[in-house]
Amino acid sequence: MFIDHVNIHVKSGKGGDGMVHFRREKYEPRGGPDGGDGGKGGDLIFEVKSTLNTLSAFRPNQKFGAEDGKGGGGSQMTGRGGKDLVISVPPGTVIYDAETGALLGDLTQANQRLTVCKGGRGGRGNQHFATARNQAPRTAERGEPHEEKLIRLELKLIADIGIIGLPNAGKSTLLTALTNARPKIGDYPFTTLEPNLGVAKIDDDTTVVMADIPGLIEGAAEGAGLGHDFLRHIQRTRVLIHMLDGLAEDPLADFSQINSELALFDARLGVKPQVVVINKIDQPDVQARLKEITASFKKKHVEVITASAMARTNTRDILIAAFRKLEETPILEVEETLPVYKPEVDPNQFEITREDGAEWRIIGVAIERAAKMTYWEHDGSVRRFQKMMTKLGVDEALRKAGIQEGDTVYVGNFELEWQE
Repeated sequence: MFIDHVNIHVKSGKGGDGMVHFRREKYEPRGGPDGGDGGKGGDLIFEVKSTLNTLSAFRPNQKFGAEDGKGGGGSQMTGRGGKDLVISVPPGTVIYDAETGALLGDLTQANQRLTVCKGGRGGRGNQHFATARNQAPRTAERGEPHEEKLIRLELKLIADIGIIGLPNAGKSTLLTALTNARPKIGDYPFTTLEPNLGVAKIDDDTTVVMADIPGLIEGAAEGAGLGHDFLRHIQRTRVLIHMLDGLAEDPLADFSQINSELALFDARLGVKPQVVVINKIDQPDVQARLKEITASFKKKHVEVITASAMARTNTRDILIAAFRKLEETPILEVEETLPVYKPEVDPNQFEITREDGAEWRIIGVAIERAAKMTYWEHDGSVRRFQKMMTKLGVDEALRKAGIQEGDTVYVGNFELEWQE
């Protein structure tokens, strides 16, 4: 099954916890702190794999997470870092933040990588908190929390030549005649429900990638028919073969209609080089009016090739004409999308709210991260958190807001009691 857009949930690994530990050696009854640091959490990375051409692997599994870092040990031993999770995607995958709509990356080259979520750093062991006044610190850090995102993946097929036209114009038949592709072909509307790729041989040293795009109808740019689902795939092609059904009532009108839909969807599509083909010339009805059809195109200064994809008449001429246009067309540059300006938020900023007129809640990046990295069972770690609250100005802000002895304060998922 072909899947060209999907939403998935991804997260990096949490950092490993630092350790509170003291040396216990013979003849050294008062050994110093030697708690080791936690290991770094694994990153979540997308990587292009050139052999893939669909996102269907994401259909059964839509949650992905990298490995957490391991906790530190005694004797200053650092915990093992979590393994990175590398997710393979096909060339042409565009990655968005599904919640904000921000573009995170456009992966087009084989082996290209994009780190979407960075693993949390490992927490520090108590060896780092020893001072001249406190030589036996019972203080350490838990690992930094993981990052997580809801990601939208969109696939835009990367082909040198795209074959377009109305339903049943003969696109899939031409692809079969020119390449090793074997698309499903039938005599009914929308035979092709998904793009098909094939490789056409120009000579012993040259090949091109071709794709037949499902039939477009009037209103496709607004989503009618197969609409947006497949118009996006034409954006990646450099040259188009425009197949026209010779049995149609007015092939020239069909030609104009499809080009209008392309331009409405993306103005650049309307100016892509095209090889225009009048198909099905093996049919007697087409032969009878072929001069009339070609004459109508000459009036519009449009050159056409007459062919029969089914009988494989002049199909090689179509390929050579498209290849010549391909040689004249520059390789598409990946657009540099201007970043959306977002004012930088000071992580030390915080907000105090009161819930139900009784409970207080502190919201802020730095203070919430510090709470998650605190060992609440160790008095030294709790005192360190209290010092951070004072340093950030949270204590003073709570007093000004009217907090009273014994009030409940929430920081993230942690419940604290206010004491003077």
